[in-house]
Amino acid sequence: MSEESKTKPKSATAQSVTHGGDAGAARVMPADAVLAALAEEFASAEFEVFEAAGASWDIVTVSVDDYHGFVAAAHASGYTMFVDLCAVDYLRRDPRFEVVVHIESPSPYTRLRIKVGVTMPDVLVSSISDIYAGANFFEREAFDLMGVNFSGHPDLTRLLLPDDWEGHPLRKDAATGTVPVQFKASYKAT
Repeated sequence: MSEESKTKPKSATAQSVTHGGDAGAARVMPADAVLAALAEEFASAEFEVFEAAGASWDIVTVSVDDYHGFVAAAHASGYTMFVDLCAVDYLRRDPRFEVVVHIESPSPYTRLRIKVGVTMPDVLVSSISDIYAGANFFEREAFDLMGVNFSGHPDLTRLLLPDDWEGHPLRKDAATGTVPVQFKASYKAT
């Protein structure tokens, strides 16, 4: 493997379009063989490519039901490095919340962004901390600040805010500026 291919992300721009399903709807299939196999296994997976500043990577949106299975299959296919996980609040969209996960394959180097929409009122999605141990605290942060519940998480408790805090302050409908926040690990304000 050349030095350039070790450090430069593989281009994710080449994708093919196939026509499938009874309705004949077009579905974008990734050109990468690993991702194409994942797309075949998970019918709800919708692939797209993000490009900016000369870099690109694949993005896949999966259903809540396929989320844990897709992440496990991606891990088994070589995406062994967990990068991060966050939640986004789209106040007026359905599904309102989106959990976004970044994982990488070290050889060949590729990055994959996985998005899953999470609906109200349960705001429930499977935990992936059994697949990537590093996701544990990221899921706790998303629970603490956004109110996303991760089923199967070993310790889904608040991470930053006091245990008796009511609500989730990063939700777009949370009241702002009314209560001073005292973080767990900080010193009391005088």
